[in-house]
This record gives sequence, structure tokens and C-alpha cells, in this order.
Amino acid sequence: MRRAWTTTVGLIVIALFVALLGYGVLRSNRATSLDAAVASGKRVAPPSVNLPWLDRSEHATLADWRGKVVVLNFWASWCPPCREEAPLLARWQPQLTSAGGTILGVDTLDVASDARTFMAKNKLDYPSLRDRGGDTARAFGVAAYPESIVIDRKGRVAAVMRGPLDDTFMRDHVRPLLREPA
Repeated sequence: MRRAWTTTVGLIVIALFVALLGYGVLRSNRATSLDAAVASGKRVAPPSVNLPWLDRSEHATLADWRGKVVVLNFWASWCPPCREEAPLLARWQPQLTSAGGTILGVDTLDVASDARTFMAKNKLDYPSLRDRGGDTARAFGVAAYPESIVIDRKGRVAAVMRGPLDDTFMRDHVRPLLREPA
């Protein structure tokens, strides 16, 4: 009886391991599809976004910004690299706004009051949405914070930054999109 139970537990552990491995492979393929498309020069439609605003209950979608260049920035108030990136975002937002673009923050896996405090403390005046459970971040393949997905005026993914943004990325990948027609 004991041997049968041990065998059953062993088979369950192996089945769970195989299921976890399969999930990881599927998630990895989904997560890298945006990166692969951008790396090959393609612009693809992003995953769907329908999230509540950080500071109110209404929802927003990426379509609300169609015609603008959007730097979709996934962040959290508890993230040290996000704190380091914040001054750059504050500095670039006025430039983007004047040229028909915006940073669109997506606060992920965070406490809303902490996120609002973070935005106020860092003088971040761009729109920000709340991805409380991280489902939207996972759909974009976000594995760490911050990460950014750049959406062109036609609503397609044009660039991906897995890690904090810097001025070079903004000049090389975002600024040229601001000169493109809608």
C-alpha cells in the first residue's frame, strides 16, 4: 500500500513538473513574440489593454490613444529601477506631449495609494493605469520592472525595452516615430 502511494505521489510530481515546463514554454513563446517581431523589423498589434485608471474607476484602452506615439511603461512603486527611471520619464513627457505622444504608465502588482504617492513624489504627470494582478503585464511578456513597449501612431508595437529606459533609447526609437504620420 505504501509503495503504491509513493508511486502515485511521484507520478503527480512528474506530471506537475511537465505541466509547469509546458506553461513556461508557452509563456516564453508569447512573451518573445513581440520582441521577435520588432527585432525582425515588423510592427505588430499589441495585446489588448483594458485597465482602470490609477486615480479613478473608469477604464481605458490603447485605442484611446490611437494617433499618438505611446511609451507604455510598466512600473511599480516598490521597484528601485523604476525610481531611478522616474526623472527621465518626467523630463521626456513634455517633449512627447508637444509632438503628439505620451508616456502611458501601467502600475503593476502594487498598492494604488503607494503608486499615487510615487507619481506625486516624482512629479509624474502622464496618464497611468492600474494592472493590479499583472495580467496585462504578462500579456506583454513583462518579466521585470520597469519595461516599456513603444506603440506607433497606427497602434502597432514599434520598439521594446526590457529594462529601464534611457535617453539613447528615447532618441533612437521614440523620437523618430513622432515624425511619422498617423
